[in-house]
Amino acid sequence: MITVGVEEEYLLLDPATGVPVPLSEEVREAAGLEPYVGEGEVQPELLQAQVEVATPVCEELSGVGGHLLRLRHAVGAAAAAAGCRAIASGAAPLVGGVPVPVTHNPRNLALHAHSGRLVDEQLVNGMHVHVAMPDRAAGVAVLNRVRLWLPLLVAMAGNSPLWRGQDTGFASWRTVIFGRWPVSGLPPHFADDADYDRRVDGLIRTGAISDVAQVYWQARLSHRYPTLEVRCFDVQLRADEAAMFAGVVRALAATALKEEAAGVPVPHCLPEVLYAASWHAARHGLDGRLIDAEGRQQPAGDLLCAMVDHISPALEESGDLREVTSLLHRFLQHGTPADRQRQALAAGGFEALTELITVAGGTD
Repeated sequence: MITVGVEEEYLLLDPATGVPVPLSEEVREAAGLEPYVGEGEVQPELLQAQVEVATPVCEELSGVGGHLLRLRHAVGAAAAAAGCRAIASGAAPLVGGVPVPVTHNPRNLALHAHSGRLVDEQLVNGMHVHVAMPDRAAGVAVLNRVRLWLPLLVAMAGNSPLWRGQDTGFASWRTVIFGRWPVSGLPPHFADDADYDRRVDGLIRTGAISDVAQVYWQARLSHRYPTLEVRCFDVQLRADEAAMFAGVVRALAATALKEEAAGVPVPHCLPEVLYAASWHAARHGLDGRLIDAEGRQQPAGDLLCAMVDHISPALEESGDLREVTSLLHRFLQHGTPADRQRQALAAGGFEALTELITVAGGTD
């Protein structure tokens, strides 16, 4: 069984104005008082209007969903105690006139000095799925195969249509914001793990990034854990849908490991086509057509069915098939998170939108 873990980021908003507020320390302290929150499970993020949670390592998807519900409840209650709201949106729908300060540590201060306004505009929240790898060589082999599915995952997970009070026209504006970093977007194809390390070292030597933690590809080898880390997701509205995506990533990884062991060739994809596919996915979500790895436009539903067919044997083997397909069916019935944000805004304005995206116990 491939183990899995999930990290989620949340924004803290002023309940009266809806703009981000720098209360992360107060929220973390209040969350730490909960008897069911472990040390280190609620962490600071780059900006003082953000917090991050991390599940323990899990074997079962039910464990992922249960831990996320527990942590969401704790953060939601802590935010209320601190006089703010924690939200699960990929981007801040409203932005105040004064930049949110960075969390005070030497690395963040240096990053702000280096990147300026780009750091000020990182009012975006992601979800990272970690899947355990037997070794780094296997991790790179899996990365080479999983990367071809990242645009579809971006389209499915888009949860950031609004920015500065306006509809961006994108399902995932967070993908656009994050794509401005020097090392970001789709990872390239690597010959092996030595090639991966050599090229990352080369990027650090350029001075454009200071360390391996600034490799912001949508999927990468984790620099902290023996895992492949898939980072292309906006944070999700619901904990169970976050668990669904964890199951999908685990199945993609398991399928890739089997294909690698069987000597199945990695499908060729031009890097510029994959980049275009990711941009198109962030723009349109599942609305209409997507670009496949061969550069052809196909109905989004056809690509989604192809992925489900591709990973169904792995889902069956892990015992996740029924849960993932059931959650996916409901997900498609309700619409993507970006669709739901737009519907809430149209139906009830920013008040209804804020209710939709607020993290609180029992909302999932």
